[in-house]
Amino acid sequence: MNRSAIDRAAAILFALLSAALITAFFADSRFFHWAFARHHNPLSWYIRPLFLIPFCLAAYRRSHAGIWATLLLLLSSMFWFPPPDYPNEHIRQFLAMEQNFLLVGWNTAKVLASGMVALSLTLIAAAFWQRKPRLGLFCLAAAAAGKILWSIRYGRAAGYAVILPAVFGLLLCTIVIGMVLHKIKRRP
Repeated sequence: MNRSAIDRAAAILFALLSAALITAFFADSRFFHWAFARHHNPLSWYIRPLFLIPFCLAAYRRSHAGIWATLLLLLSSMFWFPPPDYPNEHIRQFLAMEQNFLLVGWNTAKVLASGMVALSLTLIAAAFWQRKPRLGLFCLAAAAAGKILWSIRYGRAAGYAVILPAVFGLLLCTIVIGMVLHKIKRRP
């Protein structure tokens, strides 16, 4: 088996695992609430944007498996950390809104808003895949801005809890991706 065949096979496996995780998330209310209880831990808020670093670098290296493995890690990272003993009130309010958004009354507006996440990730991956890191970083910044605006629009005051993790993640992603790509370009 050559390298591209292995990459495709691994990508299919990671994509199926991601689909299974999303299906379990919505099909099993106990799992849904367990995951959201753990997502109250601020560490999950700060680690999730950092997965955009390997996501972008996998796209730059044109690795389907790397992209899908990173998406699986990104999806699952919301429940890696234990629930906090004393959840932050703004985080609690924001996640209550987000749970309600995901569980109640899907309509065209919700489908379009949710589709923006997939579109953002696709645009980010496409930019890095085409070796256009400036465009990729612009797409990352636009996605972070969109997340912040959506959070404030729907979460009101609680939505402001997203700003610090989103900006921290964007800054760290920009610095690390810039450094790695600079190093890659300097190689003979």
